Amino acid sequence: MTISRISVLGGGAWGTALAQTCARAGRDVTLWEFDAGNAEHLASQRESRFLPGVKLETSIKVTRALADAARAEAILLVVPAQAMRSVITSLSQTIAANTPVITCAKGIEHGTHRFMTEIIAECAPNAVPAILSGPSFAADVARGLPTAVTIAAADATTAEALAQAMNSGTFRPYHSTDIRGVEVGGAVKNVLAIASGIVTGRGLGASASAALTTRGFAELVRFGKAVGARAETMTGLSGLGDLILTCSSPQSRNFSFGVALGKGVKPDGKLAEGAFTAPVLLEMARAKNIEMPICTAIAAVLAEKLSVDQAIESLLTRPIKSEG
Repeated sequence: MTISRISVLGGGAWGTALAQTCARAGRDVTLWEFDAGNAEHLASQRESRFLPGVKLETSIKVTRALADAARAEAILLVVPAQAMRSVITSLSQTIAANTPVITCAKGIEHGTHRFMTEIIAECAPNAVPAILSGPSFAADVARGLPTAVTIAAADATTAEALAQAMNSGTFRPYHSTDIRGVEVGGAVKNVLAIASGIVTGRGLGASASAALTTRGFAELVRFGKAVGARAETMTGLSGLGDLILTCSSPQSRNFSFGVALGKGVKPDGKLAEGAFTAPVLLEMARAKNIEMPICTAIAAVLAEKLSVDQAIESLLTRPIKSEG
């Protein structure tokens, strides 16, 4: 299976960065953008508003026509998790059967509790769902800095072909068949990154940050096991690797969102996917009787049921127990 034509749906920072790396890998790339103003800027200036100084590769075609993007041999969906259903529903009417559709969103849908590949399977039954996730910042990828991620599909041959198609040398995808494990890592780490940001914003110190990240990872693993994720995936790039990155860098929107909360500032959470995921994750954890105290505390803070200080106290006063 050889993939030479790739479309990227979403002209934000991450979509543009992925279009760049696919072009550098030698693929014919179409970048679809819904917003007319941003599409015009990308096409005329050959530069992203969100990635100043990064010029688009000359082989990237910018379009607002979904039909143009649908003619690819693989499609990357780089749209917010809560917009996934509407975009894939529109796309499903024009894509060829058995086209791999790779979600690059890290979240869970409100109301349905669906993971992103489940939405693809439901709304585009003729597509082949896949997911790309891992420790990566758009600015690094766009500039060609070394980055490793995971691409997962149910079929091993498909996953390997997608990884090969996106391998640009500095952008190194590993392939997997554990779709659920990759999805769990991406969704849960965003919530934990908010918690880590709060620790930093509150000035609680490096020891507290290390403890938070470690105990948060235990929650991620417990949740993952309950929904069928493999242990090796959760300790890999899309699990532990992504968690380490997003819990330690202000480049992470979720971490920065948490820092603002820790400082007593009410941040704009439109781009912090963890703010949308937290209440859904809490609902799913309760339904499966999974203990996730850190994620529970974050959901309570976001719902304004607890103050930041009350949430911290609730975690510090939990009964002493064995580590596990």
